[in-house]
Amino acid sequence: MSILVNTDTKLLVQGVGNFGRFHADRSVAYGTNLVGAVHPSRAGQTEIFEGETDHSGVPGRPDTYHVEAPIFYTVREAVEATGANATVIFVPGPFAGDAIMEAADAEIPLIICITEGIAIMDMVRVKRYLAGKPTRLIGPNCPGVITPHECRIGIMPGYIHKAGRVGVVSRSGTLTYEAVHQLTQNGLGQTTAVGIGGDPVNGTNFVDVLKMFNDDPATEGVVMIGEIGGTAEEEAAAWIKANMKKPVAGFIAGTTAPPGKRMGHAGAIISGGKGTAADKMAALTDAGVVIAPTPTDMGAAMMEAMKKREVA
Repeated sequence: MSILVNTDTKLLVQGVGNFGRFHADRSVAYGTNLVGAVHPSRAGQTEIFEGETDHSGVPGRPDTYHVEAPIFYTVREAVEATGANATVIFVPGPFAGDAIMEAADAEIPLIICITEGIAIMDMVRVKRYLAGKPTRLIGPNCPGVITPHECRIGIMPGYIHKAGRVGVVSRSGTLTYEAVHQLTQNGLGQTTAVGIGGDPVNGTNFVDVLKMFNDDPATEGVVMIGEIGGTAEEEAAAWIKANMKKPVAGFIAGTTAPPGKRMGHAGAIISGGKGTAADKMAALTDAGVVIAPTPTDMGAAMMEAMKKREVA
């Protein structure tokens, strides 16, 4: 099993400019079922994706792919015509908030927004708009979601992923790739890797994903990657301590970041004496999470956490 995406996912692409088209093509090459695209000025046209398949270790997959995706004027039209149950948004920042809300209006269950640079006030408006709707938003400013050998949505490099037994949830795209690579090298593999994004206001947090992994019978452990800023990691630590039934390994980026200086992501800033890496690591350690001292130790930390659980 997995969480969020699998072979039953029918993907729609909002924004098929150069960047969006490139990554949509990589998703099709990976085996993702892409059923259509939305681009008002190109409605009625067809986007063709073809090339050599990204086998990613899956036996029996064809060597080449050819997909003709119809382009629609609106998301609702696309959903009615294709039955899409997920969408990925590559729309530029000033318009991405409206794109998210349009997808929610069409009642798409899963919205994954890759776009970075969305104004905080736009995301506050989106967050309020989504309240009570049957839609989950991943992102924005995230690398996406991937279930190895089944479905890739976003910008994650497919070839480093391998189907296995560890879930990954992260605020950092690059560190997600590093953790995934180490898990693959250690023979653990992944059930699903989820990048929740590093913006101050996002659609899905650590606790949301931890709950899903906790309920997924195929996931035997979780790697959680946080960073300075906000209180999401402390909240996750409290939930893990009270509810998590599976071993968790963690890493917190930004141990040397000075207060008041933003590190990378818009949400990665220590302010008001809160949000430090030390505070987050202390909370997670108290919850029984095995902390990796450096990014290169994430795979080893997961192995240690799983061994500790076996001994217990």
